[in-house]
Amino acid sequence: MEFSAKQIAQLLNGTITGVENVMVSSLAKIEEGKKGSLCFLSNTMYTNYVYESDASVIILNHSVVLDKPVKPTLTIIRVEDAYGSFAKLMEMYYETIQNKRGIEQPSFISLTAKMGANCYVGAFAYIGENVKIGDNVKIYPHCYIGDNTTVGNDCTFFSGVKIYHECVIGNSCTVHASTVIGSDGFGFAPNSENNYKKIPQIGNVIIEDHVEIGSNTSIDRATMGSTIIRKGVKMDNLVQIAHNVEIGENTVLAGGVFVAGSSKLGKNIMIGGQAGVVGHIKLADGVKVAGQSGVGSTIEQEGLVVQGSPAFAIGDYQRSYVLFRGLQKLNDRIRTLEKESKKNNSPE
Repeated sequence: MEFSAKQIAQLLNGTITGVENVMVSSLAKIEEGKKGSLCFLSNTMYTNYVYESDASVIILNHSVVLDKPVKPTLTIIRVEDAYGSFAKLMEMYYETIQNKRGIEQPSFISLTAKMGANCYVGAFAYIGENVKIGDNVKIYPHCYIGDNTTVGNDCTFFSGVKIYHECVIGNSCTVHASTVIGSDGFGFAPNSENNYKKIPQIGNVIIEDHVEIGSNTSIDRATMGSTIIRKGVKMDNLVQIAHNVEIGENTVLAGGVFVAGSSKLGKNIMIGGQAGVVGHIKLADGVKVAGQSGVGSTIEQEGLVVQGSPAFAIGDYQRSYVLFRGLQKLNDRIRTLEKESKKNNSPE
């Protein structure tokens, strides 16, 4: 899809220096600009790229002063906020390339399912009995939506997403490829023969509005009741949420985070990559967990930053780590002192 510099300037309420009818068909970083691409400059550290760029159009702030001529093939659009303007264009571009509609074949939609307006269902998708799908939902190829599941408006499920039966998905949610929502929680009970008997997982998963979930993530259904992901939560790839967990509003989980069963996380929490949270504990609002940490007990203090495994207050951890890193030198020093002590105390 192509746009002229004039069209872009009108959209951004910008002013043009150069050729108004030059066409662009792609977006690029300023250091990678080439013919037909649109770039932007917000950090003046990169100003030199403006003079060298082969891009067709660059968006600049009105405040940027150029002290050298640019290539004659370059058109400049001046705006108040280059970063915000480029972000607006990226959002529009993304919506354009994702603007799929219609039902592809072969796919299966149960006769009892209810589909909203302007939906897309990709080939080999399966939509089960009594499923309710809202408006403007995009279900990419090879997705599975189990019986009695409800999906709100403006959701996108990328290829291979599996949503088990009875789950509830809110509005404006995005789930990336190969994620599983509503699989059985890890519930087994040992018997007298030391075998493990499966405990039926009869709950569900509830995901509220504006949640985004990365690829290859697994969110287990509750044993009873619901595993709940509150509105605004963002999850990276390869996250594991166990049964009966509750994640509070606007909490962010980086890649490889694991939250064990029945733990309750407050709102506005941030957990770094590869960190783990044990089961049946609570984290207060605003807690921050450093990457690769292991949280082993309830944190009641709001906004506390923790690190380590087991995790504790980050200041204490960092002071302890300084000592830990010096243990070998300390050990060598002690051994040296022991040898000197023995030598000084030995009979002549």
